[in-house]
Amino acid sequence: MEQDPRGSQSTERGHGRRVTRTIKVTDAPAWIGFAQAAQIAQLRRTVTRHGKKSVEVVYLITSLPHTSAAPAVLAAWTQGHWSIENKLHWVRDVTYDEDRSQVRTAHAPHVMASLRNTAIGLLRLAGWSNIAAALRHHARQPPETVTWLLTC
Repeated sequence: MEQDPRGSQSTERGHGRRVTRTIKVTDAPAWIGFAQAAQIAQLRRTVTRHGKKSVEVVYLITSLPHTSAAPAVLAAWTQGHWSIENKLHWVRDVTYDEDRSQVRTAHAPHVMASLRNTAIGLLRLAGWSNIAAALRHHARQPPETVTWLLTC
């Protein structure tokens, strides 16, 4: 990073851990190799859980200038991305065990992913935060589930 980078820092506590996110942003240098790059950023996540500290560092490149994407905004966007990862992709990977799916030909994988996303979205709209519990609930009560789907 260049000298005097712009930055921001935030700390959260919850789920038995403390997470400090620090972002440093600077204008993209000409040698970066991306014609539209306006800024580069270093995002450092320091997680302390049960007295043990772990540090993860990621780098970002954006075409937005600092007037459109200040450091705090870039940090929020990055965290929003992980929210999607945790609420959708993780559910598909773990709850639906998508990685072991044997549906692999033609359009079937895309169709199944769309159906899973639709199911997750409908369950979230209905107020379920635990998708596995929602699936178990609806599997035990098929007539209620069909009625619920027809009235969504």
